[in-house]
Amino acid sequence: MTDTQPGSTLRALMTDRLGRLSIRSAQIIVVTILISAIVFALIQLRLVIIPVLLAVILASAFAPFVAFLRRRRFSPLAAAWVTLLTALILLGGAFTLIALAVRRQWNDLVESAAAGFDELLAFIRNGPLPLDDIDLDVDSLRDSAIEFATTSQFGSGAVAGVALVSEFLAGLVLLLVILFFILKDGDRIWEFFLRPFDGERLARGRRVGRTAVTTFGGYVRGTTIVALVDAVAIGAGLAILGVPLALPLAAIVFLAAYVPLVGATVAGILAALVALVANGPVVALIVVVIVVAVNQLEGDLLQPIVLSQALKLHPLAVLLALTAGTILGGITGAILSVPIAAVAWAVVKTWSSPTPSAPAQDPKGRRGLFRAKRG
Repeated sequence: MTDTQPGSTLRALMTDRLGRLSIRSAQIIVVTILISAIVFALIQLRLVIIPVLLAVILASAFAPFVAFLRRRRFSPLAAAWVTLLTALILLGGAFTLIALAVRRQWNDLVESAAAGFDELLAFIRNGPLPLDDIDLDVDSLRDSAIEFATTSQFGSGAVAGVALVSEFLAGLVLLLVILFFILKDGDRIWEFFLRPFDGERLARGRRVGRTAVTTFGGYVRGTTIVALVDAVAIGAGLAILGVPLALPLAAIVFLAAYVPLVGATVAGILAALVALVANGPVVALIVVVIVVAVNQLEGDLLQPIVLSQALKLHPLAVLLALTAGTILGGITGAILSVPIAAVAWAVVKTWSSPTPSAPAQDPKGRRGLFRAKRG
């Protein structure tokens, strides 16, 4: 009679089918806990993480312009300053034009909204639906709103709003500072992170950096082109139809286009509502037709051409990334989720691909992310 050794018994338990399944399940649980902890930490540090991500994406979009300036004998410091100041001037001018347009047309929109609201109430009271017995006291609704504005609940909401504005301003300043340093020293920063690697891993790390910059930059520039076409087409249609606030609505369309799948649709609905209130149902219907036509043109022509190299994701993957980003980060998460998912997939493919026989490197063996190409 032979005694069964404990080691062999334990090995048999761990290597049979159930044992392998248990080990794999434990590994999945550990990875899930680790990912959850990382996501929780990122959410808690969103005031730092979001500016860093935005700065990396914007720097990738500005990389060709920085490289162009460096080819023109600009120092990295001068190229970073010129790029940053140019972007701020363009954005500041655009927001100034939008603010002036809103100020000039706001009174007309308020008057049209009041008239449209009265027409809506008259339709509800005298329309085909049996709603004659419903008492719609507008004055009581107004008094309720005034009463809510004087309560402590509204005051706490106002304090929370002030805190949110302060957090936004702090994040904006941090974003500008990080963006400046990435534009100036992006290649050196990435080389610092690659110091622990050598040989094949170092080459892959450099390819990953170039792939991330290319994908981020291509996505931002392509989406900007698509958003600009949408904004110009829809804004021109609104201006021709005489819809108030055509320029601000076009700006909303431009910004909403950075949220894939749903952004342009939501902006189009907003434009149609403004047209309904200010110009009536016929003009609103025409606005809907224009929005649908522009979205169809975008989906069938612009996106396949402009974003084919930057966004190689299935629409289902885009939808899942968009949903997860919205749940975790709200509007900011919705904007950042798709480019991050596209870059993650591009990085995975780049890391798994074999090393090219003749990698593009400079004479010193380095190739910076924002370094100008030598002819």
